[in-house]
Amino acid sequence: MRSTDDDKTLNLSGAWRGVFSYPKRFDSVSFSATLAEKDSWLTGTTQEPRSQREERGLTITASLQGRRVGTSVTWLKLYDHAPHLHSVHYAGVVSNDGDEIHGRWEIPGIWSGAFLMIREGGAGVALARGTTAVV
Repeated sequence: MRSTDDDKTLNLSGAWRGVFSYPKRFDSVSFSATLAEKDSWLTGTTQEPRSQREERGLTITASLQGRRVGTSVTWLKLYDHAPHLHSVHYAGVVSNDGDEIHGRWEIPGIWSGAFLMIREGGAGVALARGTTAVV
């Protein structure tokens, strides 16, 4: 476990690649994120391809706001355009080296699933661990 002094030096700012999964019949979705952390508060944006229905191939953008406490993170993702006006709650854990975040996402009462994010430049770590779905 990371010490309190190490937590103060951890910063999640930067570019990330990720994947989130649905609980049932839909394929996993890859996404990119740009995070900015200041005083443990997180802001950022995400981009993901739309893979369902008539929107297939379009890029969906969203903004996020949240907080990091030690190695725990939570944020709320808000999509920028209809028909994706729902919010998505994320809760996760940052790896000891600060290059991975994994956890769960939820649209309250509707959907939930797992997610994994790897800091760009941290892909070598993921490959060494056998986590190739994001790369």
